[in-house]
Amino acid sequence: MTYDMIMIHFGELSTKGNNRRLFVSQLLHNVRVALKKFEGVYALGARDHIYVELNGADADEVIKRLQQVSGIQRLSLVAKVSKDFEEIAAAVIELIKQESGHTFKIKAHRVDKTYPLDSMQLSAKLGGEVLKSKLGLEVDVHNPDIVMNVNLREEYTYIWCHDYLGIGGYPLGMNGKVTMLLSGGIDSPVAAYALIRRGIKVECLHFASPPYTQMAVIDKLKDILKVLNDYQEDIKLQIVPFTKLQENIYKYVDEPYCITIMRRMMMRIAVGVAKKNKSLAIATGESIGQVASQTLESMDVINDVTNMPIIRPLSVSDKVGIINKAVEIGTYDISIRPYEDCCTIFKPKKPKTKPSLKECEFFESKWDWQSQVAECIDNVSTIYIADGEESYPKAKGEPLTEEIASKEAE
Repeated sequence: MTYDMIMIHFGELSTKGNNRRLFVSQLLHNVRVALKKFEGVYALGARDHIYVELNGADADEVIKRLQQVSGIQRLSLVAKVSKDFEEIAAAVIELIKQESGHTFKIKAHRVDKTYPLDSMQLSAKLGGEVLKSKLGLEVDVHNPDIVMNVNLREEYTYIWCHDYLGIGGYPLGMNGKVTMLLSGGIDSPVAAYALIRRGIKVECLHFASPPYTQMAVIDKLKDILKVLNDYQEDIKLQIVPFTKLQENIYKYVDEPYCITIMRRMMMRIAVGVAKKNKSLAIATGESIGQVASQTLESMDVINDVTNMPIIRPLSVSDKVGIINKAVEIGTYDISIRPYEDCCTIFKPKKPKTKPSLKECEFFESKWDWQSQVAECIDNVSTIYIADGEESYPKAKGEPLTEEIASKEAE
């Protein structure tokens, strides 16, 4: 007797009432996409669980892949048998022989209410069969070494004693699409992951200021998104040519206000790009109080330029927690590569932490920023990162870099 299937448990999806079917259907689709590289592995959907038939595939590898799919709360490596009691008992005894320990507990759950034994009776009777098999095990219902789960359903019985945590959340694609501001630092990839986990598809937007910023930042971003492909298989990276507008900010704006005005311009551009792409919101990696532009006063002034929702998944997270999550999802070592983006390269010595909206509007009245914002939106370059590979569609405007130009020409 071997464990030949994986049972997927839903978690939050179980609370969705009449919409549950839609969530389960989306999750089933996402699971099948995630498992496409495993030959012979197939996923079947049901109301309460999704079942993955391994067909000889490496269970550890399949579980590892499924642990990256949002919407999965828990995974169980199971054996499937009939509802015949003798077959169930034989399978339990065979499987419990494969485990190490001195005490055990049978935890049965009878879903099929037509079955003659209720859950407690089934647990007790199966426990008696294990004791009669003379394996040298003792019953311990409080702190057993081995817990053997028996889930008796309408058609089959599923038996297991090994569970694995998923990342929870909602199936990707169920909660719309957002435009994520991606800097290349530690925070924004973690924020993108948090959005994906909640079922939100992300498209990324990066502001580049060559020659002040190195193009190695773009390579860094691509590598980050290739890691995030484990959680969202295809991600659009859009690159804004920000140099001219940023130069004018530092030409017309007093230094303490430069970061605030720059963030206001970024939001305007992000909104324009988001509307083109039919995104429902803007998202950032900001955490309250972490830097000058992330005080509540700064956020209020920056938010003033749009009524589009701005999502800040990390707003109340501390830096240590963000770093730990970056390590966990695999983006940290890439994020700390020493290449600066446009926010750090032009960082003022004493940025304003409590900016005035009136002052911001005064500085912005000094030049025609509207045409430059429109130019930035019209000249965005795009790279698609899908399944760890990159592709370069033809850009509408001038390509941002020679690398992108050469790729577009191919």
